[in-house]
Amino acid sequence: MQSDTFVVEQIREFIKDSLALWKVPGVAVAVVRNGEILLSEGFGLRNVESQLPVTPQTLFPIASCTKAFTAMSLGLLVDAGKLAWDKPVKEYLPALKLHDPFATERITPRDLITHRSGLPRHDLIWYGSNFSRQEILKRLRYLEFSEDLRVRFQYNNLMFMTAGLVVSELTGMSWERYTQENILNRLGMQRTNFSTVTTQKSDDFALPYLERDGAVKQVPFYENDGEHDAVGPAGNIISCVEEMAHWLGVHTSGGLFTDERFISAPNLHEMHKPQVVIEDEFGRIHFNFVLSSYGLGWFLHGYKGQILSEHGGNLDGFSSLTSVIAQSGLGIVVLCNGNGTALPSVITYTIYDRLLGLEPTDWNALLKPLWDTFRSAEKQGQARTAAARVEASPSHPLADYVGDYEHPGYGVMAVRQTADGMEMVLNDKLTLALTHYHYDYFEAYFATFDQRIMVMFTTDPKGKISQLSMQMEPAVKDIVFTRLPDKKLQDPAFLQQFVGVYEYLQLRICSCDSRCNAKRTT
Repeated sequence: MQSDTFVVEQIREFIKDSLALWKVPGVAVAVVRNGEILLSEGFGLRNVESQLPVTPQTLFPIASCTKAFTAMSLGLLVDAGKLAWDKPVKEYLPALKLHDPFATERITPRDLITHRSGLPRHDLIWYGSNFSRQEILKRLRYLEFSEDLRVRFQYNNLMFMTAGLVVSELTGMSWERYTQENILNRLGMQRTNFSTVTTQKSDDFALPYLERDGAVKQVPFYENDGEHDAVGPAGNIISCVEEMAHWLGVHTSGGLFTDERFISAPNLHEMHKPQVVIEDEFGRIHFNFVLSSYGLGWFLHGYKGQILSEHGGNLDGFSSLTSVIAQSGLGIVVLCNGNGTALPSVITYTIYDRLLGLEPTDWNALLKPLWDTFRSAEKQGQARTAAARVEASPSHPLADYVGDYEHPGYGVMAVRQTADGMEMVLNDKLTLALTHYHYDYFEAYFATFDQRIMVMFTTDPKGKISQLSMQMEPAVKDIVFTRLPDKKLQDPAFLQQFVGVYEYLQLRICSCDSRCNAKRTT
């Protein structure tokens, strides 16, 4: 069997070649085996314009790899006797109220972090707003369920947000502060933080990029700022591979760090134990995964005879993958500044294959054509949608569609006319270009992800535009926004003209005879 040193040198060359193939500017990789760091290195560029290199200290958003930290924060509270995995969340967070009454009463902390609540993603409630965690908690009751509690795996960021609120309720501190004091500080993760605002003040951070139509472009950071961001417990941690190696060490050592107990072995086992089955036909066919499931903040797969725990993360301009094969004492983290790329998986699985002497797979040859096919299919789908358009005018002048529309969960959608046409703005945060499609259907363009969403306007019995609906969550019915009264009706300056003394005329029909028309004026 080849030595680890020889394999790592081969891996370095493989990573450099793969960067060019996937058109990703930069990547950082750390590999930990039995407490020893075999690799902690940066490749490519963190800043293309300034030609700044990626280093082991370069900060990247780890996005949904954060979920394992939230599971750990709950696990530490279980160890402390403050929380039980299977007691109702209502005992810790009385304000919780969901659309499903049974789920409201019976959902547990274990359910929150295993994606088996019955609530589908509904991600635009947080991505398209600056609502606080408490505000979103109040809005959860208006979000439709697509399954019953514990019936099916459905990925959900909002339930991890709720788990963070449980931490706050039990400790009297924010999830960020608790995680900082009880996880990051204990692991010596000093550069790791929870804010893209803070990160951009650092001397070593990666810029976000995406590749579209063959060109690599820098995109804006998704703005999150620690405790001010609603779904921080689901995806806000920003770290570097040098410090993430410490995190991996806990999971490859049975819950120890520097030979001291970090978390109890039983609770670490719970995190890496199947909790809900995942119907993953794609993973079975293309990744050789068998028996896919989800633990507490980790995806679990049978991979070439090994038990692989992993979690990916994607945020505007970044992709990441953190993984562990605990029985081999091996952990890998890959962070890159390319959006929606398979590069973290390519690097991770290649390293496992080579270090563990598994049957080799040419992951680049397998996945690159597949990803290209996905993108081609997206373009073909857009072309089919465009071809289905009928030459039919809207039922009203465009100005009649302008106004504010509200959904009690998602908030306010403003439809506006601009110099270039029309736009929709969700909660004064997310702006989508809006163009007429046909009849009373319009098309909203989500530029960041190159997605188009159909928007339908409907009228009331008087023929006035009264509602808009759109598929914001594919697992449930279209989300309906109801038109709000004109804002000027709440403007004191406008209402001033109606101030005065009014005579009230009360008409009373005499009850003595239905034909009597006696009336009284008061």
